[in-house]
Amino acid sequence: MMEHLLLFVALAVGFYMAWNIGANDVANAFGTSVGSGALTMRRALLLAAIFEFSGAFFIGSHVANTIQGEIIRPVLFMASPMDFAVGMLAALLAASLWLNLATYFGQPVSTTHAIIGAVIGFGVVAHGPDSIQWYKLIRIAASWFVSPVVGALFGYLLYSLIRKTVLASRRPIESAKVAVPIGVAAVVLILAYSILSDVLRRLVADGMSLTLPLPALVLGASVIIAVGAGWLGRRLTCRRTYAVNDMAGEFRVVERWFGRLQVVTACYMAFAHGANDVANAIAPVAGILNAVQGKMTETMTIPTWILAFGGLGIVVGLGTYGYKVIEAVGSKITEMTPTRGFCAAFGTATTVLACSLMGLPVSTTFVLVGAVMGIGFARGFGAIDLKVVRRIFMSWVITVPVSALLAALIYFVLKHALVLT
Repeated sequence: MMEHLLLFVALAVGFYMAWNIGANDVANAFGTSVGSGALTMRRALLLAAIFEFSGAFFIGSHVANTIQGEIIRPVLFMASPMDFAVGMLAALLAASLWLNLATYFGQPVSTTHAIIGAVIGFGVVAHGPDSIQWYKLIRIAASWFVSPVVGALFGYLLYSLIRKTVLASRRPIESAKVAVPIGVAAVVLILAYSILSDVLRRLVADGMSLTLPLPALVLGASVIIAVGAGWLGRRLTCRRTYAVNDMAGEFRVVERWFGRLQVVTACYMAFAHGANDVANAIAPVAGILNAVQGKMTETMTIPTWILAFGGLGIVVGLGTYGYKVIEAVGSKITEMTPTRGFCAAFGTATTVLACSLMGLPVSTTFVLVGAVMGIGFARGFGAIDLKVVRRIFMSWVITVPVSALLAALIYFVLKHALVLT
């Protein structure tokens, strides 16, 4: 009876955590699109819902396994799996409360930092510092510092390339007719490869046989889809001729095209975000489910229905409260245009998706701010509002210790209230 009640509460709190992720972090994907005027808020919410759910459902299990089994040692709870379940519940509740408070004040914080800090907090109280797998945690923490640098590098190089080949071109429209289809093809290639590789891997695991090696089949199919998308992008950009008599008119046309491309990259970023950050909600729930079933191992099963459950929670949070944080990320760090927004979204999404496939839980907010700063650097250091960056950075610094302390307190209270031994 107690096990079923605990699982029910965990599902409720897990949904609450997913709701908070949708309310706070989804701004990362579409903030730049709304900030640059490429997309209305209503359309951004609709597209984000579709692609956040897709990323969570198809790719979300990679990072979930890291959070539930590689921060604390589950084998320490072999004699008391319910203790582990209560601890994961405390971590979920602590991270959710902190994120809800941050969202209320319109402050973008890292859901990844919050849940990992919370798991550390309950682990230290339950079994002391030795319960934490510090060598694996160092790898995760290192990715928090490396990923925004990589995002900044992507943003800087991509925007510099577009400035040189398109914006500084004598005929920007003609140059954009080449650049935009390439951008579409690149985004579709990565999305297709990510989805097809996961779908076919599951089918092979279920007994389906393939005539070609899985990587070759996935890559070939993805390239065909990407070429088709690039061809369609080329047709859409070339189907009209624009009568412009000055360079300002050409720039307006180019920005309009990149505005459409920015929407594509925002969808890509939403997919990457769902793939990485859904783990912050569903990993503790999966850990509680496995603890209730007595399966205390580092590698645990992530049921498909839990992935769908987390994706749904993100979508609900996005639709009901997600608009509050979009403005802070979308336009306050540096002035956004569609070309800059495309560079920021593409650099962020590629970095986050790569980390997701490696099982690294990184902060999408961290990476996005790095990418936006990279674009600011490409425009000149003075183009960055350092006050906003400093405010966001401070919120990241305090997230881990606050979540850890809050989780430790909640775990202590729940353990004694339920008289766990």
